Amino acid sequence: MACMDSLEWLVPWEFSPTLVASFIVAIVLFVRGQRVHHVTLARQVYFWSGMVLLYLSMHTRLDYYAERMFFIHRAQHLVLHHLGPLLVMAAFPGQVMRAGLPMAWRLRLRDFLRTGPGRAAVAVLTNKIFVPALFVFLVLVWLLPSVQFYSMLDWRLYRLMNWSVVISGFMYWNLILDRRPSPPAAMSPGGRVISPIITMAPQMVAGAVIAFSESDLYPLFELCGRAVAMSAQTDQTIGGLTMWIPAALVEVVGLMVALGTLMRLSAKGRLRKADRDARARAKARAVSA
Repeated sequence: MACMDSLEWLVPWEFSPTLVASFIVAIVLFVRGQRVHHVTLARQVYFWSGMVLLYLSMHTRLDYYAERMFFIHRAQHLVLHHLGPLLVMAAFPGQVMRAGLPMAWRLRLRDFLRTGPGRAAVAVLTNKIFVPALFVFLVLVWLLPSVQFYSMLDWRLYRLMNWSVVISGFMYWNLILDRRPSPPAAMSPGGRVISPIITMAPQMVAGAVIAFSESDLYPLFELCGRAVAMSAQTDQTIGGLTMWIPAALVEVVGLMVALGTLMRLSAKGRLRKADRDARARAKARAVSA
């Protein structure tokens, strides 16, 4: 009986075929890609841990409680925006999943990335200013009381909210966890260390404001009926603290990884080499112009 009760938690609160299809495609590509590229055990653990956390947060009965308790909603977004994408991108799955594509699709992808639209898409998705700004914006905008009210009532906005924070998380941690010098990396090694400090600051401030607010900023959870017997003030305080402290700790982990990359590249002299190569390319472009 207890086992059956536990399994009920895995039943989706609202079934999403798009989400299931997305997870299946990602898993199949990663498994197929492992036949081509050697993937260490640590990278496999990161990938599967991140995927499991994302799935449990988006497509189980936890979603019911996230819609009816503010602090659970914030814990859910801690996984969707920070921890889940961080773990998946720590596995560096891009090259592996690309190798999992059928050969014809790989060639089409290669050819597309060489076109103007392809290069523009990559430039936007890896822009060192736009991506961190989007990462922070999507945390804060969904916390606006009026936006939060409608996004929790309309299932389309609710799914848009969850998907947007997951995708922006992938984009951001893809930049921060890059192990290469710049170029070819989009963000410099030093920038990867500084960026988490900048992005965590407004999130910590917002979390503190929510935690210490004496008014009920999100009455929706009271109107819909809280799933756990708890006062609005306590619910809101725990939610603000979740955003303030654990989310900041995840970003500190990313910062430490980026700092380790900076030290490794510096010890190998690859930072100076990257600078020389960049100056040489700039000079060549100036001459050709």
